[in-house]
Amino acid sequence: MSVGYHRPLYILPFDHRASFQTGLFGWKGTINAEQTARVAASKQVVYEGIKAALAGGIPRQFAGILVDEQFGAAILADAAQAGLITSAPAEKSGLNEFDFEYGADYARHIEAVDPTFCKVLVRYNPDGDAAMNARQAARLRDLSTYLHAKGRLYMFELLVPAEPAQIERLGGDHHAYDLELRPELMVRAIHELQDAGVEPDVWKIEGLDRKTDCAAVVAAARRNGRTDVGCIILGRGENEQKVVEWLSTAAAVPGFIGFAVGRTSFWDALVAWRDERISAEEAAAQIAKRYSEWVAVFEQAQAGISSPRAAVTH
Repeated sequence: MSVGYHRPLYILPFDHRASFQTGLFGWKGTINAEQTARVAASKQVVYEGIKAALAGGIPRQFAGILVDEQFGAAILADAAQAGLITSAPAEKSGLNEFDFEYGADYARHIEAVDPTFCKVLVRYNPDGDAAMNARQAARLRDLSTYLHAKGRLYMFELLVPAEPAQIERLGGDHHAYDLELRPELMVRAIHELQDAGVEPDVWKIEGLDRKTDCAAVVAAARRNGRTDVGCIILGRGENEQKVVEWLSTAAAVPGFIGFAVGRTSFWDALVAWRDERISAEEAAAQIAKRYSEWVAVFEQAQAGISSPRAAVTH
């Protein structure tokens, strides 16, 4: 059974690997040492952003980073030293089916990086390929068993991509899928994974438009005595307005303890830095501003105060 985690959790995730390598820099395949250093430098800019936000007063005990070992081992070490919550991914980037980045050697890598949370990103649609779902669940159960035996925390990012037949049924309307079908599928996925022995401490959840759906997800995450399990909302690379809506909706529901908003926090700033339109310091300041805004939006909504701004200002 999961231990759970229910303190506030404000995460800046930049564990993206394919998005940085190919999306930001346009590099395909295996990259060389110089390119690796360039990706690592871009991640350092994001890390400087959260450090700037902390200097501006964001509570350190609730602030967290999520970054990969490949490009961010030094950042993970520094953040742990600085008293930040750290998370590192265990999955191979960009696969439709969950598998371990380091194969059967995953435990050694987790021990070496020693994050507060071990995080997995999993695409799991209960109406999808049943054999694939079963294979994924078996790997994820093994990881769950290992983490809890070692007293480690397990963060589970659940993505429920639409099956072609589901989208077809909705006339190709992806918004209708997100609103009408995905919330119920997420609850089913959580139940199926729990029944398969997968016990996260924190569920990282795609944005939901309705408070009732957020409450249903919390009820699933906390069913059958899992009362301390927390949920956090992710940004899905959406625009600021949408992220603000999702944060405000989730924050008003007990059981949602925070967020993990990545690309919306850093992407524009990193592109401008890459193109040498702004300095690393300016990029970090922009990222700090965005991250601090998410904290303010979440805390205000949690306190029952509507956000003073409908959208994030630039």
